[in-house]
Parts: sequence; C-alpha cells; structure tokens
Amino acid sequence: MKKFTIAAFAVAAIAMLSCGNAAPKANLKSDVDTLSYAIGMAQTQGLKDYLVTRLDVDTAYLDEFIKGLNEGANAGDDKKKAAYYAGIQIGQQISNQMMKGINHELFGEDSTKTISLKNFMAGFISGTTGKGGLMSIDSAQMVAQKMMQSIKAKTMEKAYGPNKAAGEKFLAANAKKEGVKTLPGGVQYKVIKVGTGKIPADTSMVKVNYEGRTIDGKVFDSSYKRNMPADFRCNQVIKGWTTALTHMPAGSVWEVYIPQDQAYGERQQGEDIKPFSALVFKIELLEVK
Repeated sequence: MKKFTIAAFAVAAIAMLSCGNAAPKANLKSDVDTLSYAIGMAQTQGLKDYLVTRLDVDTAYLDEFIKGLNEGANAGDDKKKAAYYAGIQIGQQISNQMMKGINHELFGEDSTKTISLKNFMAGFISGTTGKGGLMSIDSAQMVAQKMMQSIKAKTMEKAYGPNKAAGEKFLAANAKKEGVKTLPGGVQYKVIKVGTGKIPADTSMVKVNYEGRTIDGKVFDSSYKRNMPADFRCNQVIKGWTTALTHMPAGSVWEVYIPQDQAYGERQQGEDIKPFSALVFKIELLEVK
C-alpha cells in the first residue's frame, strides 16, 4: 500500500507538472463557459508579438511562459506568491533594462566594461530590506551620482577627446585673427555690422536671425533658411549665446565663436553637433523687447 501511495503521488506530480505548461482543457457546457473561453482567446491578439518585441521572450521557450502564466493566474490572492512574482519581475527589469542602461550611460559602446551585478544586487537588497547596508540610501545616492559623473566624463573624453582638442586649436588660432575679440568665459566674436540700439539683459526677450556652423563650416541650423527669426529670452539658450547677446547692441550682426563648455559640452545635439564641439554662429540682433 505504501509503495502504491508513493507511486500514485509521483504520477500525480508528473501530471501536474506536465499540465503547468499546457492549456487547461476547455469544457463549454454553458453560455458563460463559452464566453469565458472566447474572452480568453480574444485577449491574446498580438500577444506573441508583444512578448517578442517588448518583453524579449524567445518563442522557443513558450512552454516556460505558459507555465509561469498558469502559476500566476492561479495564484489568486496568495501574498507569498505575489511577492515572489514581483521579485522575478523587478529582477528581470534589472537584468534586461537597468543594467544595460547604466552600462551604456557609463561606458558607451565599450562592451568590455560593466558594473558589478553582484555588488549592485548586494546594495539593492540591503536598501530594500534595510539590513546590512554599508551606507545610507542618501549617502549611496550622492556617491553614485558623483562617481557616475566622473566615469561618464572619462568615457566621453576618451570617445570624443579629438573634438575637444580640435575646438581648442581652432579657438586659439582664431583669437589671433584681426578683429576677433574675447568675452568673459572665452566666447569670441567679430563685428560684421555695428548696432546702436539697446543692449539686452540676460532676462530680456529678443528677436534674432542666426546661422549655426561647426568649426569645419557645416551649417546645422539657420533661421535665414526658414525665413523665420527666433524669439526667446537671453538666458534660455546656451551660455555662449547669453554671453554674446548681453554684449550686443540691437541692430548688430556678429560672428560668434563659442567654446564647447559654453555650448553643449558633453551632450550630442542632433546629427551634426558631436560632444565637446566648439561652434560658430552668425547672430543678427533684430530687436530687444
């Protein structure tokens, strides 16, 4: 009897496992049964594409998805299982999204470098449970922000250092040219047309025409081509523009040469403005409002 009981239990367990990744057998005895089945079937429209494109599920393991689906659907209000499934979900987000995003932000396209998943999880779990932490959450946020900024800056410097060097060389040579003057912060300018109007403050609204170029002469933006002057407050643009505008009398036309740290710095801006790029602008101050 004992052997039979163990054998019977084993058969039942195998049957349960085999059913875990299969569809339950439908029994459509009533209208509600039929409706239930139809609603379930209807909800799957587009699901497989969603699993592949949004959740990165390999359809070769669709049986495993069905197994998890059955477990989750039958868990009901079981709080223990709900906590476990939440852990699985967040853990997958860490693996598939967070780690990839952090590594790309810190190290760019260098796939040989990565933060430590083991230490990340040690910190994450300590922060979640409130036990065994090596620093407070507030301290961790400050440490992470400071170190991420430092590492990211080094990565960007390595990748785009030549842009920075080219800009510095260009500005050094440009500063020696006739008619070129330098403003505080390193912004250079040459007067094309002398204006006699009001000089704006940093909070003034202005109307300008402009053309922006990279140091190799490529035009990346032009209000002249759009035949549409731009209106904005002087302190709502890049720092180099603010510096130039607050020294320009209305009616002036200047060619302005902006160091990378007064432009977009380490940020990529569109297709043509690479990180650490010095920029050249023709600026025509039409009106100070």
